[in-house]
Amino acid sequence: MDDKSSRNQKPVEKNLKNEQLDQFRVQNTGKPMTTNQGRKISDDEDQLKAGERGPSLRQDWHYFEKMTHFVRERIPPRVVHARGYGAHGEFECYQSMKQFTKAGFLQEAGKKTSVFVRFSTAQGDRGSKDTARDLRCWGTKFYTEEGNYDLTTIAMPVLINVDAMKFPDAMHAFQSEPRTDMPTASGAHDNFWDYVANNPEALHMVLWIMSDRGIIKNYRMMESWSINTYLFVNEQEVPTFVRFVWKPVLGVHSLLQDEAQKIGGIDPDFHRRDLREAIDRGAYPEYELGVQLIPMEDEFKYDFDVLDPTKFWPEEIVPVHLIGKMTLNRNVDNAFAELEQVAFNPANVVPGIDFSNDPVLQGRLIAYQSAQYHRLGSGNFQDLPINRSICPFHNNQRQGYMRYRIDVDHVNYHENSLANNTPYTTPPEKGGYEHYPKKVEGYVTRNRSESFTDYFTQPRIFWNSMTPVGKRHTIEALSYQLGKVKSESVRQQNVNLLVNVDREMACIIADNIGVDHPSGSHVPISTSYPSLSQYNTPSYAYTQKVGVLIGNGFNGKEVTNVLNILNQYGVFVVIISETLGIVTAADGTKIKVDETFLTSSPYLLDSLYVVGGHSKSQEKFIQDIIEYVRVAYQHYKPIGVASTGQSYIQTSDKNKLAGVVFAKNNPDFGKDFVSAIAQQRFWDRK
Repeated sequence: MDDKSSRNQKPVEKNLKNEQLDQFRVQNTGKPMTTNQGRKISDDEDQLKAGERGPSLRQDWHYFEKMTHFVRERIPPRVVHARGYGAHGEFECYQSMKQFTKAGFLQEAGKKTSVFVRFSTAQGDRGSKDTARDLRCWGTKFYTEEGNYDLTTIAMPVLINVDAMKFPDAMHAFQSEPRTDMPTASGAHDNFWDYVANNPEALHMVLWIMSDRGIIKNYRMMESWSINTYLFVNEQEVPTFVRFVWKPVLGVHSLLQDEAQKIGGIDPDFHRRDLREAIDRGAYPEYELGVQLIPMEDEFKYDFDVLDPTKFWPEEIVPVHLIGKMTLNRNVDNAFAELEQVAFNPANVVPGIDFSNDPVLQGRLIAYQSAQYHRLGSGNFQDLPINRSICPFHNNQRQGYMRYRIDVDHVNYHENSLANNTPYTTPPEKGGYEHYPKKVEGYVTRNRSESFTDYFTQPRIFWNSMTPVGKRHTIEALSYQLGKVKSESVRQQNVNLLVNVDREMACIIADNIGVDHPSGSHVPISTSYPSLSQYNTPSYAYTQKVGVLIGNGFNGKEVTNVLNILNQYGVFVVIISETLGIVTAADGTKIKVDETFLTSSPYLLDSLYVVGGHSKSQEKFIQDIIEYVRVAYQHYKPIGVASTGQSYIQTSDKNKLAGVVFAKNNPDFGKDFVSAIAQQRFWDRK
């Protein structure tokens, strides 16, 4: 039974970052219109002309300012992760981590830190759909008292490339085809799969993308890993390898491929809308921050290289320690000023967090700063409100485009005597950042460590760890993707690569896409880890969206009781009928309609409560309900059936009504229905 009904119903506390942002928030409603210079405007609809039908005049400064600003409103999108959304929140530390790190925001239990989060897809542009099968990113900016700390993570624990040198190649192949500029949408074009076939290090992440992990249900139920290996460094200058993972409190859940494709057309903003609506309802998304720790002396203890970003650290071998919880509790006020201008950089760390020799991490430390200079047009982007730290910052950097900070000093260099050598440096013992003095040795080379070249063991482990349902979905995804590839050679090459993961899987896909069975077999690995399957994560009814299909003449007492129970458990209820307005029960009970069959869709709902009733267009009303039930049943969703709705679902020898709960002669219907909603999918249904 779900027990999350009222967990988040608490007032939002102010945090330091939002208090800082208040000075930049401007309310224009109710104010007179002016130019950017403050001149009041008397006419904002017509250009200044020589006569009513004459030519416009060059002296029209208001038109010139308005139009020239408009045509410059767009800035370059992110070359990767252009499509995204996010929110403000707060991180609370569970326990002191001073044994491992001197990072101030992790020093004591109960310590709270303001955060800003941006979720995103990888390949689509700003106008693409949320639900494409894709790699997803998650950037968290911690506004700590020691400066901003940016933790960037992705929705799978492995990356597509071993070295940052290959990242432009991987993204060129992954994104739009250069001749047509058509986006991959799902990685389904020849270039991408040609890249995979010829760069076997890509196989591991691609397998994750082709699994259910590639089509998340929403951002509130997305797990996310740092991929890269960092260092924790404590006050005694003892380092520890560390990787981070965000674990959603509501568990990890996904859409089905058919759902994702349909929703992408019905509501391209599905994930963005879900996040915003949940926060508006007070159902604040929560995520626990976990760390995996490996002592430096154990670097070579494992059968994977701890610096290899294409390999995960199994939780069963390197346990995850949950060290805090993040709660997202405020929506953005302006998507451009906050979401589009926020700038993340893995090089933004605080004392106690440092970098390993991970070759992808080392490359990322350079790339992000350059990207922000290009996108935001100036080295002063860090002074934008959303990027500004909550602690004061002082240095000798000056001028540049859009410098609105007024530095009044007459000295702008270091060392100096005229300003008593200020701004001054801070020794490490007083909080100055100092890189851990790790020992470095070796010949200058472009060679790759041999320990990075085992491309098939971990993909095989991931495959072994899937449930039969997960394997079936992955085969369907690979068959769909590779079935879109025009080159028979590329299709064959990929099947020949997939055989290293699982021979049966590769042969099924070969049959589906019209190529020969591959020779050879998978690597002889039988290991599996429960932590790799999202079907082992929690499931709750809390925040699941239930569509109530209803007309006039329903049983008022029965339906009201069920709706009260759903609300008690935090289920999001959507009343759906033929038209907007009011539906009325046989006993006079009235319920306001939220959506019509036309404006809603069964693909946008997590479950159905079929009430039935009568309507002005009864035949269409019946057909609409039948279609909603058909789609929900086909996608294994829970269905509750009121005593007045039984005619819409008929029991027979051909169906197994797993997850269908009937109210007739069932005094516990409400709670039984909530339990079904919490389960979310009924895979044994037929």
